[in-house]
Amino acid sequence: MKTIYKLIAIAFGALAVAACSDDLDTRPEGDTMTEDQKKEIYEQNPEKLEADVLSLYSSMIELLAIEDWYGGQLHFDFGYAAVMLMMDSWGQDMPSEDSSYNWFASSQDMTDRTQTSPLGYFIWNNLYKQLGLANQVIATVPAESEDATSLNFRGQALAVRAFDYLNLVQLYQYTYVGHENELAVPIIAETMTNDEAKNNPRATVAEVYEQILSDLKEAIAILPETGVSGQVNRKVAYGLRARAHLLMQNYDQAYDDAVEAAKGYLPYSIAEVSKPSFNAFNHAWLWGNVISETNDVVLSGIVNFPAHMCSFTGNGYSPGYSGRYINSQLYSRIPDTDVRKGWWATVDEDGQWVAPNVDWTWAITYNGSAYNIAEWEGWQAPYLNVKFGAYNDLYDNATNACDIPLMRVEEMLLIQAEAKGLSQNGSVAEGKAILESFVQTYRDPSYTCTASSKEEFIDAVWFQRRIELWGEGQSWFDIMRLKKPVHRLGTNFESTVAWNLPAEASIFPLIIPEAETNVNPACTNNPIAAAPQAGQTY
Repeated sequence: MKTIYKLIAIAFGALAVAACSDDLDTRPEGDTMTEDQKKEIYEQNPEKLEADVLSLYSSMIELLAIEDWYGGQLHFDFGYAAVMLMMDSWGQDMPSEDSSYNWFASSQDMTDRTQTSPLGYFIWNNLYKQLGLANQVIATVPAESEDATSLNFRGQALAVRAFDYLNLVQLYQYTYVGHENELAVPIIAETMTNDEAKNNPRATVAEVYEQILSDLKEAIAILPETGVSGQVNRKVAYGLRARAHLLMQNYDQAYDDAVEAAKGYLPYSIAEVSKPSFNAFNHAWLWGNVISETNDVVLSGIVNFPAHMCSFTGNGYSPGYSGRYINSQLYSRIPDTDVRKGWWATVDEDGQWVAPNVDWTWAITYNGSAYNIAEWEGWQAPYLNVKFGAYNDLYDNATNACDIPLMRVEEMLLIQAEAKGLSQNGSVAEGKAILESFVQTYRDPSYTCTASSKEEFIDAVWFQRRIELWGEGQSWFDIMRLKKPVHRLGTNFESTVAWNLPAEASIFPLIIPEAETNVNPACTNNPIAAAPQAGQTY
């Protein structure tokens, strides 16, 4: 009934690989203006830096950033939200159709771990390009500047650079604890020349975290507490440092930073999440991509996050072609009293689509006639995501201009619980109290945490994170951080992509693209592991 765009998948043939030195350039081009000249101009008028700062955020939602490299359009090429989808696809909590319409299929089957993978190049380019833009701002504004506007811009760039390194270090090596001396990724300083960038070996995990903490320490000192929605402020920097300290098992510091980050924010209420939500910046979001109807990713029609993640969109791959589902075993563990069980729709014994605990209608009206939204949109299977609402909460909305969450206060509360429960200055009982307070107040009034040991408590928090942060790009990092296996057998994953992998399997770290190693021979690579085979337990 609705208009469906007929899509032709682009064959992954020979790649026109271009050197990525431009993406990794840490300095503004000097053919028209030197760094000293730029500094002089910015000192006279600091607002001129604003364009460079805004580019930090526009790069996160850039459309078709690797089109020239690939030689064609790729419908996963819509910014950092696509990286989030790739990461969630690697794990065990987001099954999807294994079909040619699923642009994240090679992430779901883990065949994207090659030197020439378009998805692998996309991730590297996305994060290092933003990092390079951050370096331009950092190089322009000296740390000793006394101008508040300039320091705000420098602080944003430092925090964004830390965000990029925090992602990179978790993607290209195992987690911090136990792997501190393993090779991670190259560190690119704002003072580095192109020649130095082309002879830049991988830093160790510990060295990358040292850079992250250094950047965030300075950012926190100079950023304002509040700012423009979608841009980094001091609270976001605290949140990023809370993530880093949790990864390093610096639990006291993680708790303190998560407390600071959460101040002034309020989680979604039970009423607010009893209907499709997570589509617009609100009181629970510390940071997110603010999307307007005029952004290129929206004007593209279907090359954007809602096209793949919103089951209510009138213009996309989901639903009908490649929907996003929850692991059926995980879903079965969610209590019926938990409002979040309504974030996924199932089919009852009468064959009717239902979602428990929801406060929204299934009806859609077209030309005066009423239709069931599930039938209208062509929903294909149970456990379908209805967490992410349509733009302006309008069913069948073809305008995919939903905002995208990058950090919510709920995550900070979960960090507080985990960190307090595992710290030397806390206890499991104190962690349980924080966890119970959050869940009982905002998700399930009947919830009780039954964990009696640290190991059980870790799993209790992890379970809450798997539900609460589903679809927001956090699940893979938790698998790596907690050293968890990936179990898909006996679930609703299609048989072609169902397997069980052990913790820290050899295929988990990504492969550095040859576009980098070709121009930077000092950058060694991770070993390539064979993709998992259907039905196997490793």
